[in-house]
Amino acid sequence: MRNDPQGTAHDSSTAKEPPGRWREFSDDRLDASLRAALELFAAHGYHGTSIRMIADAAGLSVPGLYHHYPSKNALLETLVTRAMGELLEHSRVAAAEAGGSPTARFDNIVEALCLFHMSRRRQAFVASTEMRSMPAELRKSHVRSRDIEQSMLADAIADGVAEGTFDCASPQHAARAISSLCVSIASWYRSDGPLSPEQIVDQYLGYCRRIAGADHGAD
Repeated sequence: MRNDPQGTAHDSSTAKEPPGRWREFSDDRLDASLRAALELFAAHGYHGTSIRMIADAAGLSVPGLYHHYPSKNALLETLVTRAMGELLEHSRVAAAEAGGSPTARFDNIVEALCLFHMSRRRQAFVASTEMRSMPAELRKSHVRSRDIEQSMLADAIADGVAEGTFDCASPQHAARAISSLCVSIASWYRSDGPLSPEQIVDQYLGYCRRIAGADHGAD
């Protein structure tokens, strides 16, 4: 069920994930300014972080930082847009690899969600907690990407209901609950924790299958 889940991810803004490599999360390819902004947003929040703090952490002057990013919001927008693009690309490849099986598609999408929120923990945390700080257009774009991800799950559940492998009265509500459950991983996961990524994925697959009603025929 699990094949080489540990790994590292591609930046989907520059290249698409080749089929079969959606479990791998390699270098996130953040430049010094984005890396500094990410660390500071995660530690102090968007409003608790100043441009000067980011510039100092990136080893730049304030004018030097503005040469690359015109505002603090531009840094947040780049981080959030890249993260959501990467998540959707991995999820789409994972879904496609499953073929015609709704259950396999569901499992792959859930696994991609779990692995993303472990491998891109800070990006996911910032994207989730700083929605209140996003300007209207960025917030709309972020919600749209989140809705696309949830729709992929809801479609897999609905198809499973149609073939009798899932028993779920509302695939949309189940997909929302599953997405929220997987997003929460970013708030507590630590690479040096007691559970391996493989163990976490296996546990969460069990939780998510029950939400979708995959165990309705169990004794």
